[in-house]
Amino acid sequence: MLVVEDDAQIARALLVNLRARGYRTYHAADGRHALQLAADEHPDLVLLDLGLPDLDGSEVIDGIRGWSTVPIIVVSARHESHSKVDALDRGADDFVTKPFAMDELLARLRAALRRNAPETGHAVVVTGDQRVRIDLSARSVSVDGELVRLTRLEWRLLEALARAPHRLIGRSELLRTVWGPEYGEESNYLRVYISQLRTKLEADPANPEYIRTELGMGYRFTP
Repeated sequence: MLVVEDDAQIARALLVNLRARGYRTYHAADGRHALQLAADEHPDLVLLDLGLPDLDGSEVIDGIRGWSTVPIIVVSARHESHSKVDALDRGADDFVTKPFAMDELLARLRAALRRNAPETGHAVVVTGDQRVRIDLSARSVSVDGELVRLTRLEWRLLEALARAPHRLIGRSELLRTVWGPEYGEESNYLRVYISQLRTKLEADPANPEYIRTELGMGYRFTP
């Protein structure tokens, strides 16, 4: 695991907590060293600060995404929505704002590692309450044992979310995945189709449990 952080105190806290839990860790205090370590060591996950002394963290994301799909969790003091959206659109998997709770960060880290684990051949996603069953191979979804009819675009949107459970997916990424590469700004499309999916899947669409909105950033599927 690669920790990219120039604040010595935060870096020390992260490394101590990660190593105490058995993670093999590497540390880079600047962007160029981070890119070199990522290329040399092929870490399972990257924890990345955006405010680095030599490169902006977004440049590090670009450099890694040029050749790797390793999970990247941004850990940054930047609170602006555009910074979060930009990081997600460049390929970050999640965004945690400083100051953060260590337990929450570790939970997101574990979720990212699970998502990046080798495929087991199973293509069925079932929510924790057993209400919703999504069969990605058969391209079908059922609620309380009853098949639910989805339109082509509703299915493509649900599939994109279900294939990355617990991952925050940016609006632009979802638009390009579902509607095509020429889309990216038509957030009204997403709002309409997300609402339709919630109506068909959620017990209470006004208070969704499975398809959650991250304001200003995107959506997260939490089965």
